[in-house]
Amino acid sequence: MAIATLGTVVLDCPDPVALGRFYAEVLGGEIESDGADWVNLVGATGTALAFQAAPGHVPPKWPAPDDSQQFHLDLMVDDMDAAEKQVLALGATVLEADDRSRGFRVYADPAGHPFCLCAN
Repeated sequence: MAIATLGTVVLDCPDPVALGRFYAEVLGGEIESDGADWVNLVGATGTALAFQAAPGHVPPKWPAPDDSQQFHLDLMVDDMDAAEKQVLALGATVLEADDRSRGFRVYADPAGHPFCLCAN
């Protein structure tokens, strides 16, 4: 029997509103905030996401054998080329997307968190 269920995945970042808007554009939904330090993404399908202000935030490094990526999100898409264009236009950066034969490509969100676009 499980001890708990997964509620919300919370990402530390320098600007919760900006990062919330990025993920609202990528995943759908809207952001809700009762202040500048915490933002919830609501109305998106899947596990809930929230964004928390972290003064001095240092983005994870990927890939780096001497540093941890901390975590990454796998985002399922039907058209990887179209999704890539859209996330780059929203401010994502490419981390590893040269091998077009694989079923995934790796990017960083505007706060530096790695995420993968994965073929559905």
